[in-house]
Amino acid sequence: MMRRTALIALLLVGTAWSQTPSKTQVIMLGTGTPYPDPDRSGPAVEIVVNGTPYLVDCGPGVVRRASAARSKVPAAAPRNIHTLFLTHLHSDHTAGLPDIMFTPSVVGRRGAMEIYGPKGTADMVSLVHQAWAKDIDVRLHGLEQGHADAYVYHTHEVKQGVVYKDENVTVTAFPVKHGSWDESFGYRFDTPDRSIVISGDTRPSASVVAACHGCDLLLHEVYPQAGLLTQAAGDREYHRQFHTSTAELAKIAAEAQPKTLVLYHVLFWGVTPAGVLDEMRQAGYTGKAIVANDLDIY
Repeated sequence: MMRRTALIALLLVGTAWSQTPSKTQVIMLGTGTPYPDPDRSGPAVEIVVNGTPYLVDCGPGVVRRASAARSKVPAAAPRNIHTLFLTHLHSDHTAGLPDIMFTPSVVGRRGAMEIYGPKGTADMVSLVHQAWAKDIDVRLHGLEQGHADAYVYHTHEVKQGVVYKDENVTVTAFPVKHGSWDESFGYRFDTPDRSIVISGDTRPSASVVAACHGCDLLLHEVYPQAGLLTQAAGDREYHRQFHTSTAELAKIAAEAQPKTLVLYHVLFWGVTPAGVLDEMRQAGYTGKAIVANDLDIY
């Protein structure tokens, strides 16, 4: 009896020891769309690995949301963000670019920022930098005596394949189809303990299935079919070309087989989050699915 008890105790200790906290945290800084919902900031996802944050997209409100996130994940603080990946250059995904470029520099970020994105990224960053040239001059040479290295921005226009790698992550870009955009990308992050795929904005794209292929988390945009039917005929065709319906996503997710499917950038059009998930189930998807809110952590 004593041997059996000791064996059970040993197994329990072993189990507890193996359940170490995840080294990777995915923070939904913004889950919104171009519609100005006060509860949902513009699209932005912060992936924190071993205390280092990596940002995907920078919609409106991104810096304030990152500041809010630091209460639970201190490393998420804006001053720590040095690496940004843009899925595409739509305004709702980039309107926070001046904010993420300059505000952290005011509150203590040191060193250059690395910005990755499709063609056009270098021009966008350069023009934003020029537009705020007077602000930068005053902050560097006025009474603030800011740090010049905090206002350095290196841009990298990406192609399909591995676009970034360090001791924490390998980031792979893959093309997606987003209406009339010439370039739009999703990204896969491989970390020491997790695989995360972010679709960006896309209509149904086989590249998402290939990139996920059983990944831990698939973050995918979506719209409910019931909501689409409330839109004008011309708008319906626009959204079919640019975005993914619940029925289409149910098929994609069934093929991709993520451990968890996270829905963000949802065009609700009056449909509730529960209604969106109901449409997914009715379309045959039986996997774990969640409608994300701002500041959710996975």
